[in-house]
Amino acid sequence: MTRFSEYQVIGRRLPTATDPTPKLYRMRIFAPSPLVAKSRFWYFLRQLKKAKAATGEIVAVNKIAEKRPLKVKNFGVWLRYDSHTGTHNMYREMRELSRAAAIDRLYQEMGSKHRARFRSIQVIRIVEIEKTADVKRAYIKQLLEKDLRFPLPHRVAKTKATFTATRPQTF
Repeated sequence: MTRFSEYQVIGRRLPTATDPTPKLYRMRIFAPSPLVAKSRFWYFLRQLKKAKAATGEIVAVNKIAEKRPLKVKNFGVWLRYDSHTGTHNMYREMRELSRAAAIDRLYQEMGSKHRARFRSIQVIRIVEIEKTADVKRAYIKQLLEKDLRFPLPHRVAKTKATFTATRPQTF
């Protein structure tokens, strides 16, 4: 179970006499709850357009479900994050069951490897990588080999006796 879900948030400015039908803005946002998704929507819309929550309204918030939640997929994620030294753009690849699980892992890895917090990470785009030839990162390519096996080099046989005359074979 992932901490994050994918939400589609649709919002607009409030209608006025000069603009009775304002333009609708739609975003796909990964957040732990619909409330946080709405908050992030207004945060991003404030950066992109001249609109804020006080002069706008949320039209709809929909939770997006994964189409094939039991198939392992490769995802490419473009993101921007703020570090101690500045703002950085980054591309990362994840191998997960769903988009939400991939983003959950992304936040965990960015926190551990780059000390980036949730509030400083902006997911720009996430796509499912269909072809194995399109995978760029070596840590994902190694999992795409045809006859991939995970050998267990140190298996210990279970014996009923506590003490035996011969040493057990563990390889």
